[in-house]
Amino acid sequence: MTADHDQLEAAILSLVSERGQGKTICPSEAARRVGGDHPDGWGPLMQPIRRVAVRLAQEGRLVITRKGRPVDPEDFRGVYRLMAPSSE
Repeated sequence: MTADHDQLEAAILSLVSERGQGKTICPSEAARRVGGDHPDGWGPLMQPIRRVAVRLAQEGRLVITRKGRPVDPEDFRGVYRLMAPSSE
């Protein structure tokens, strides 16, 4: 199964919304929602998920966090999580 960016975006935004304000999701949750539970299905989606997450963060529709703090979507490494922007 190949997932398009619209599917990945929808999965990310849906999960973040379901989780609620101030709570984060793991990118692999969105990959599993689109690719299924088997690693062969969701594993290859991790890089596309990251690209979609970076774009959504640049558009202000998502916040990428690392170790509990927002990061620059253009420059972060390692394990990261995703959350909705605060609605202030």
